[in-house]
Amino acid sequence: MTRPSAGPPQAGRDPRGGSAAVLGGRGADILVDLRSDTVTRPTPAMREAMACAEVGDDVFGDDPTVNALQERIAELLGFEAALFVTSGTQSNLVSILAHCQRGDEYIVGQMAHTYRWEGGGAAVLGSVQPQPIAHQSDGTLALADIEAAIKPDDAHFARSRLLCLENTLGGRALPLAYLQAATGLARERGLATHLDGARLFNAALALGVAPREVAQHFDSVSVCFSKGLGAPVGSALCGSREFIARAHRWRKMAGGGMRQSGVLAAAALYALDHHVDRLADDHANAARLAAGLAGLPGVSAPQPQTNIVFVDVPSERAAGLLGHLASRGVLATGSHRLRLVTHLDVDAAGVDRAVASMRDYLS
Repeated sequence: MTRPSAGPPQAGRDPRGGSAAVLGGRGADILVDLRSDTVTRPTPAMREAMACAEVGDDVFGDDPTVNALQERIAELLGFEAALFVTSGTQSNLVSILAHCQRGDEYIVGQMAHTYRWEGGGAAVLGSVQPQPIAHQSDGTLALADIEAAIKPDDAHFARSRLLCLENTLGGRALPLAYLQAATGLARERGLATHLDGARLFNAALALGVAPREVAQHFDSVSVCFSKGLGAPVGSALCGSREFIARAHRWRKMAGGGMRQSGVLAAAALYALDHHVDRLADDHANAARLAAGLAGLPGVSAPQPQTNIVFVDVPSERAAGLLGHLASRGVLATGSHRLRLVTHLDVDAAGVDRAVASMRDYLS
C-alpha cells in the first residue's frame, strides 16, 4: 500500500522538527554545535541505508542486519562475539553485571563515565560496588593505586572482580604500554578487565594503530556508534561468546531487547564503512580550533589529542560567554572551562566561525 506523503517541510522549518534557525540542518544556515559529538545527525546516505535495511525480530535473533553488525564489530576488534545495545551506558552496565555478582566491586577512575556519569547503575541495579580512585594528570590510574585498591579475600570487604578503564578520557588516548601494564596487573590479581571505548576509534587514530590493538588488552570492550561515527543510536559490547551470553540476559532485564532493530544497526554498519577514516578531519578541526584561540589573554586551550578541546577562560569573563556564542550561532557547554567537541557536522568554516566569535568576546 502506498503511504500518503507528508508533503514538503514548511519554509523556515527543519524537516526533523523545530526551527531551522535554532536546530540548523544540512543546506541551511547551520549552527556550529560544539556541545558534543553526540549531536550529529544521520547523513542522507546513512538514512537511505536505514530505510533499505533488511530486518527481522532481534529478540528471536533473526534480524540479519543486527547479526551482521555484531559479527562485523566482533571481528574488527578481535573478539568472539558482540551484542548490539541501545547506548554506551547500557553497554557498560550489562558488562559490569556480566562480569560481577552482588557484593563484588569494580575498580574505576573518579572521572570515568562508568562511575560518574551513568547514574550509579551497577550499584543500584546490580549491587556491584564501585571503588573509584584518582586519575593521574594524563588520565591514567597509577598502577600502585590499582594494586592498593584490590581487596584481600576477607569477609569485611567487597570482592574485587573488575578493572574498568576508559579510552579516550577527557579527549586523551591512554598509551598502549599503559593499557598492557594495567590489564596485566589486573589479570595477575585475578580481575577481569573492561574498556569503556566510547571513542575507541578516536583513540586508535590518535595512537596510530588499528582499533583491535587497543581492544586486545581487555576481556570486554564497549564501543559507541552515536558519537564520532555519527550513527543516531547504539553501541556494541564485545567479548567471548560465554560473556556475551551473560550480557545478553542482562540486556533483556535492562529493557534492551529490541525488535526490528536492523534499522538502527544499518546506520552503525554505514558508519563503520564510511565514517571511521574521516575521524581524522575531526581531530584536525579540533587542532585548528585550539590553535585559533592561542594567544588570547588569560585563555588556555592546549592542543588536543583527539576531537575534544578544553578551553579555560578568565572567571570574570565566563558568565556571558555562552550567551555571546549562542547569539553568533555557536553552541558550547561549560563555564570557566569549556569542552568543545568537533564532529562530522562541524567543518573548518564552522571552526573558524567559533574562533572568531570567541576571540571577539575574549579579546
